[in-house]
Formats: sequence, structure tokens, C-alpha cells
Amino acid sequence: MDHIKSYYAATARNRVDYPTLQSDITADVAVVGGGFTGVATALELAERGYSVALCEANKIGWGATGRNGGQITGSLSGDVAMQREFRRTLGDEASDFVWSLRWRGHDIIKNRVEKYKIDCALQFGHMQTAMTQAHMKELTQTYTEGCAKGMQDDLSLIPQDQMRDYLETDLYIGGLLNKRNMHVHSLDLCLGQAKAVCDLGGSVFENSPVEAIEYGPKPIIRTAQGSVRAEKIVLAGNAYHLLEQKKLGGKLFPAALSNMATEPLSQEDAQAINPHKLAVYDSRFVLDYYRLTEDNRVMFGGGTNYSGRDSQDIVGELLPLLERTFPRLKGIGVDYSWSGTDGIILNRIPQVGRLDRNIFYVQGYSGHGIALSHILAEITAEAISGHTREFDVFENVRHWHLPVNRTMGSLMIAIGMFYYTLRDKLSQLG
Repeated sequence: MDHIKSYYAATARNRVDYPTLQSDITADVAVVGGGFTGVATALELAERGYSVALCEANKIGWGATGRNGGQITGSLSGDVAMQREFRRTLGDEASDFVWSLRWRGHDIIKNRVEKYKIDCALQFGHMQTAMTQAHMKELTQTYTEGCAKGMQDDLSLIPQDQMRDYLETDLYIGGLLNKRNMHVHSLDLCLGQAKAVCDLGGSVFENSPVEAIEYGPKPIIRTAQGSVRAEKIVLAGNAYHLLEQKKLGGKLFPAALSNMATEPLSQEDAQAINPHKLAVYDSRFVLDYYRLTEDNRVMFGGGTNYSGRDSQDIVGELLPLLERTFPRLKGIGVDYSWSGTDGIILNRIPQVGRLDRNIFYVQGYSGHGIALSHILAEITAEAISGHTREFDVFENVRHWHLPVNRTMGSLMIAIGMFYYTLRDKLSQLG
């Protein structure tokens, strides 16, 4: 199945058609899933000299990897829970470990783009905006903490009277400018890394959904037309696979993410609304996020649907939010709109573990997948190489398990999210 009709698919430069698995092969490691988690893990392993075979059910980057907002930030929605849970393994080191996680993915991605010369429109600059005084207080705390950690050259706290120097809108009362955060053409970043896997001797297969896993000293993944026998297996399908649900069911629930890309703006309009080409998101629990693409379109996302159901009218939902943000763009045309599925974890900590001693899984980024997927790919590759300390930190986390199916679990999460959405609206009125 080809990519959906998104901006990313229409403008991808690193597109390659990989074969379907049609034979029985062997590898050191078999990876299930061709999104950021699977591809980045395969590349980490290939760099370490492992033979790798990756099976993707559709096309590389077909799922959330090729449908997200493209923002690479240091935000962790489960940071408080992480510090509490990681303390069980790391003790007093937990706080520093969580802080390092915020920025570790940035370095991995930046270095990989440079090393493999991946053309993916990587650009620095991000603004988190405040819509209430409570938001501004949170941003001030983040700024103070960042400066104490040595990030004073990367961070600037922007007061309300200076916001129009960055964004042509009166929607915000301030913001936190972060020069270390980035944004990217997500699909090209993934496709470029998949090519690097093959250049290092790995095998990538598309249109090869894994139908079964056979456990054993040398486990096997089976597709309709072939198989991979390996020393180890990594499940990296996130919300897009239903493998091993007896063990993984009730832990991750899908949420539908909607995005759109406008027609290209004139240089004058692009310069007026976002002169520094920043990626932006606000500080609400259910937030809007947007950025300018390299060809001066506004990519705008928001209104996450925690029921897991795709929106029936993405433009109808998002365009009024864009026009409210930038009145100058009233009536702007929209060339692309699409949705994707993210994996939501109740405590917002990614789930990492083993189904057997040689079968690993990584899933659940709760909206922060670009950086976290690369971090956990590195950690998983290290564990496969025999260095499990960081993997164990995540594996030892206590996760909630809801004994319900995905649809019911998503409905329960949606009810909870309604409370936070209502709270955001009430705080803005106050």
C-alpha cells in the first residue's frame, strides 16, 4: 500500500521502492516496522556490524512517521512520571537522566543527517507559546531550569510585547524560543536512514506484513511469502500492528492526529507571519502545532482525536484554527490534508521491554515520537549488543494495563482528555 496523499509523500526526495520478502532468509536481527523506531534501530545495528532484515507492512514511513508535524523538541509529556519511575532503577540520577533524554535525540538526528547526507530540510528554531498566565509561569520555570543546565545560549523568554517580532498573531501572551529544537521533512528523514541501512548491507522489505512470530532460540518472523530467522527480533510497529496482543494488548491505545498543508504563501506573507521560520506549538494539553515548510506552506496540526477515529473533515476543523492564529491568511487554500495514528500510553512513558529473552519491543510516544524513537532505537541496539543498563531503566517502569480492547480503551482516554480540554478552555476565559 502506497503512502497516503500527504504533503510529505507529495514532496519526498529520498523515495525508494523496496522489494517484498518472497523467500526464507536469515539475519542477526529481524526488525518489524518501517517507521522511525524500526528504521533507526536497524541503522544503529547495521552500524555496529549486525546483519539486519527489516519488514514493513506497507511503505517505509507509511504510518505516523510520514504523517506527523515534523517537530523535534525537548518536550516529554511524561517527564514527571519518568522521574518517579526511573528513580526505582537510577536513584538520584533519575532527574539528570530525564533531562538528557530531552536533547539526546536532537544530536542523534543532526549527526545522522550530516553523516549520511540526508536531504530532509532540517531546520533549527522553535517557539512554545503561552495563552494564559499559568502557561507563562510554566515556560518561565522551563527557561530557568534550562539556563541552570547550561542552555542559556539556546533559550530566550519572549514577553508579550515582543511576540510579534516572531509571529504575526495576538493569540499569545508570551513564549519560549528554543534554538536547539528543530523541524524536518519527516518522511525524507526516515527514507534517508532506510537507504543508509541498505548501504551498510542491511535488507529492507516493503509490502511485507508480518503475520506470525515463532519463539525459540532463533525466533522467526513469517510473512505471507517468506520468513526471517534471526538471533533477535525487534517489534517496532507502534500503533500500527496487532502482533502479540496477549502480552501487549491493553497497554497502548491509538489516537488520531490531523494535519494539513496550505498552498504556498507569497514570500511577503511568509515573512510577515513567521519571519524566522520557527516551528510552534502552544502550551495547552490538547494543543495546536504548526510550522513553515521549506516551500513556504503552513503545515498546521491539532485537535487530536483520542477516540482513535480519523476526522471526517480535517480542513473544516483545522482551517478556522489557522485563520484565528493568523488573520492575514483568511481564505487561504489548502493543498493537502491527512491523518495518522499515534500510540498513547496512560502514563506517557514509552513502553520498552522483552517478550522473551530475544524478542524486544518499543512503542508508545504519546505525540513526541521523532526524537524519542531515535533515542530508544539507540538504547535498544545497545541492549541487543549486551549493554542493557538504559534499556532496563525503561523496562522496569510500571505501566497501567486496561483489560479492554483498543476501541474501549481509546474511548476511556477520550473521556479523560475531554476534562483537560475543558480545563484549558476555562483557564483561557479566566
